[in-house]
Order: sequence, then C-alpha cells, then structure tokens
Amino acid sequence: MLADSGLVVQGRVYEGFPLLIGNDGHAVEPAQAFLWDELAANGRAQSRLTWAKCGRDLYDYFAFLEANRLGWADMPALGMPGHLDRYRDWSKAEVGLQARTINARLRLVARFYEWAQREGLLDRLPFRTRVVRVRHEPGFLGHVQRDAGVRVALRPGLAEPAAAPEFLTMDQVLACIKHLPNETHRLMLELMVRCGLRQVECRTFPMKYLCNPAKRADLRNRKTIRVRLDPGDMTLKYGRARSIDVPTDLMTDLWWYVIRYRRRRLDRNSNGVTETSVFLTERGRRYVDTALTDVFAALEKRVGFYVRPHMLRHTYATYTLWRLRRTDFAGDPLIYVRDRLGHSSVATTSIYLHMVNQLDAELVLQHEDEIDALFHPQEHM
Repeated sequence: MLADSGLVVQGRVYEGFPLLIGNDGHAVEPAQAFLWDELAANGRAQSRLTWAKCGRDLYDYFAFLEANRLGWADMPALGMPGHLDRYRDWSKAEVGLQARTINARLRLVARFYEWAQREGLLDRLPFRTRVVRVRHEPGFLGHVQRDAGVRVALRPGLAEPAAAPEFLTMDQVLACIKHLPNETHRLMLELMVRCGLRQVECRTFPMKYLCNPAKRADLRNRKTIRVRLDPGDMTLKYGRARSIDVPTDLMTDLWWYVIRYRRRRLDRNSNGVTETSVFLTERGRRYVDTALTDVFAALEKRVGFYVRPHMLRHTYATYTLWRLRRTDFAGDPLIYVRDRLGHSSVATTSIYLHMVNQLDAELVLQHEDEIDALFHPQEHM
C-alpha cells in the first residue's frame, strides 16, 4: 500500500511512499527499513512513481520468499541455487516476465542485500557478481573515465535481447479508436498518441491547460498550441517540467469534452473532493494508477493485437521523428522530440532513430499529417 498525506517526517509529507505490510498486519522488515534508507533518507529516488515501483518489486520478492517458506537471510548450500536464482526462474517460467523486468527486480533485491550487509544484518551476500564490459556512447567526460566501459553484473541475471520500444502502426491506431466506445478513453488515447504523454501524465492532465481556440485570436490558423507542463499542476516523471505541442483540433475536442461530458461526471462525485484533472471516471473521480493499463488490456482482447498505454508514447515519438526528418523542419528533429518527451539526454531519444530506419516501406509512405486525419477524416477528404 502507499502512504497518504498523513505520513509526515520532520515536516516533510511522504504521500505515496510504499508501505510493505505482511499478512500479520505488521511491516515487512527489514525490507521496509531498506526502502526508507534507499528512497527517503538518502534521496536516491524522489519520484513517487519510482517509490511505488520499488515498493511493488521488493514486496513481490518477499511475497515469493514467504510463499516458499524461505528466510530472506538464509544462505544457499555450496553448489545449490540461491534465493535470487529461484526467484529469477519463477519470474520467468511461472509469471512470464521479460528478462529486462526480471533483471531490474534482481538489481533492486541485490541493493537490499548490500544494504543489509552494511547494516550488519548479513555476514556475506547470497549471490555472486561478474565484471563485464559494455559498449556505450562516450559522454562529455569520456576521455577521463578510464573504467566507463566496465560494469558489475549479477550472475543470476538474464541475457537481455536488444529490442526497440514497441509502437503501433496507423492501422492499429485506427482499430483502437474503433473499439473504444468510451468517449473519455478515446480522448485519452488521442492525447497520448498525438502529444507523447505518459499514462500518468494523461490521467493527471489539468483543466487549467485547456482553452477554446475559437475564442483566441492569437491561435487563429495555428496547427498546434504550446502547453507548458508543470509538476505543480500534474504528475511528471522526476518532477521535470517540459512543453508539448497540442494539435489545435485536439484542444478544441478537449474543450468541448469538458462541457458535454465532464460536468455530468463531476456531478456524480460524492466524496467532496475537488478534481482538477480533465479526465474523470463515470463516478466523477480521478483515474487510479492501474486504470489505463486495465482499459488497454481489455482493448487488446477486442482488437486482437498487443496494445498498452506506453506504446502510444513510442508511436508518437517514432512517427513525429519520421515526419520531421522528411520535411523542411528548421530545427533538429531529434532535439525537438527529446524536448517533447522530456528526456534528459538525446541519447535516450536516439533509440527511435533505429525504429524509423526499420519501418517497413508501406508504413513510411504516409502523408505528414496522417495522424491528424485519423481523428478528423472529414477534414482530409
């Protein structure tokens, strides 16, 4: 579970901090103490999204230990698999998690054991490591980083096949729109695929960012409207502000959605909380963390192909980059997409270059405003 605003330590509110509660109703220790040192006391991760993920992942490991009646501090016998090996195999064979997800969880668990050893709770670590060399793009100080290509890897870790982010084709986007009968869900999909928002950003997108373009003389004949996203108004990863370009026709649709649909939903809200987000549930409340994941999991069954909210952000990045590279865009397409996505480094954004280059010929032979035509076909006939 996640703490509410009542968790206050030395004057700071830790709303959203993960609380690991066992079946007996008590905190799962020493995992809870580790999370406090790891996330709060040492300030390793300040994002509430990171807090929640770390809490879920560590709780998953300890739940696995409890289900198999294993003590977290038990050491494997010589030549026998340890807890991390068994957890890895279970995650892969029984749960079906991807290697990247499993390795990320193993790294978190390894940090927990290293912390426990530093705290004197363990004499030695229950796993081994190996030194590997990795290829990477040299950074600004690459010429003085002699060991920049050396990394320590967990021996229980799995090999991760190189894989580009998954995105949707235009036909798949059309299919998703067709099979989303809920007006709110369709607009949320549109906002993510046309502006590159993460699902949490879409869920918390505030009313104050909307306007009626028809009433704004300064927006006349503009195709997009620049909107500054502020962490004080909505949830942004790492609390990092950025700007996005909202298509004018989408802004108009959002404005009328609020007038026609949102007000009716808000009237059904009985908890007395003032909701500031554009999108509300049928009961007039803000969408919870897993809501869109559930919506798209259900959508997958209707359309017959894999689709998740994060794929919409990848779709935006891929097609926006492809479009800008084939027009007379005055700036650097990669920098533009980086800034719209909120990446801290252009190296992160450059992965989409590979995706653009690998697009099938029939996919790239599309008009530059095809995504606009998907949502307003009557304007492109």
